[in-house]
Amino acid sequence: MPGKESRKGGRHVMEALGMSRVVIEDGKVVEISEPIVKYCPLFHKHRGIEELNEESIRKNMQFRVDDFGMCTDSREIRLGYFLNFGISEIMSLAVSRGLLDAVVIAADGCGTAVLRDPEIIQGMGGRISGIVETCPEPSVIEGIGPENVLSPETAEINQFGGVHKAFAMGNKRVGVTVASAGDARAIRDCFGDNVVIFAVHTTGVTEEEAGVLYDVCDVITSCASKPIRELAKERAVLQAGTKVPVYAASQRGAELMKAKLDELGREPDTVLESSPEPLI
Repeated sequence: MPGKESRKGGRHVMEALGMSRVVIEDGKVVEISEPIVKYCPLFHKHRGIEELNEESIRKNMQFRVDDFGMCTDSREIRLGYFLNFGISEIMSLAVSRGLLDAVVIAADGCGTAVLRDPEIIQGMGGRISGIVETCPEPSVIEGIGPENVLSPETAEINQFGGVHKAFAMGNKRVGVTVASAGDARAIRDCFGDNVVIFAVHTTGVTEEEAGVLYDVCDVITSCASKPIRELAKERAVLQAGTKVPVYAASQRGAELMKAKLDELGREPDTVLESSPEPLI
C-alpha cells in the first residue's frame, strides 16, 4: 500500500483551452477531447501556443500539473499574479481593499470554497480552467482550511451553496464566480445585491443565456463567446482588455474593475484586437 507521501492526486475534469474536455488522474493528463476553439490570443501571447490541438493542450495542462501541482496533492495554493487583469486579480484586490469580505470560487482539489485571503484567491483561481469535476486533495483542503470548504469530504462544486455558506460565516459582502446563467439567476434572486457575481467560462453560451448574464451579473469574461461580445456593444459599462476582454455589466462591477485598472495604471479599453477563433 503506497504511503501518503507518494499520493499524486485523484480524478479531475476540466473544460480547458478551446473547450477541450481534459481528464487528469494521478497527476497525468489521460484524456483530451477535440477543442472547439482553435486559437486563443492570450495563450499565444503568454505560452506561444499558435494552435489549440491535442498536443498543445496536453503539453500545457501537464505543465500546470508539473509546475504548481494542479490537480494533485502537491498543489501550491498561494501564487503570484499570472495575468495582469483577470477575475482572480479583481477579486484578490477587492478583498485586500475591503471592497469584498470573501469570495466563493470553484477550484481543483477543494471544489467550492469560501476564501478571504487575497493570496489564496489568486493562487487557487489564477491559473486553472473551467472545473467540471474534482476530488478532495488533502493538502489543498488543509491549506485552505476545511472550515472554508463547502464539502471537504467530496469537493462538491455548488456555487449557490457556497454563497449560502459565505453569508452563514458572517460575511456581508460576497463575490462569487459562476459558469452558468441558471446559477447566476438563482444566486441573484436569493441573495440580492449583497453578492457580486462574476461570470466565467462563457464560451458556448446562447444569446438568451448571455442576456441573463448581463441582467444579473456584475462582471463577465468574454472568453470565446460571440453573444457576450455582441451584447457588450450595448450593455457593457466598462471594458478591460482588447483580445479576451472582461466586461462590467453593472456599476458595481465597473467600480471593482476600475480599482484594478487604477492599480495597474491603465485606462479602460474601447476597442477589440485579435480574438479567439472561432467565436461561438
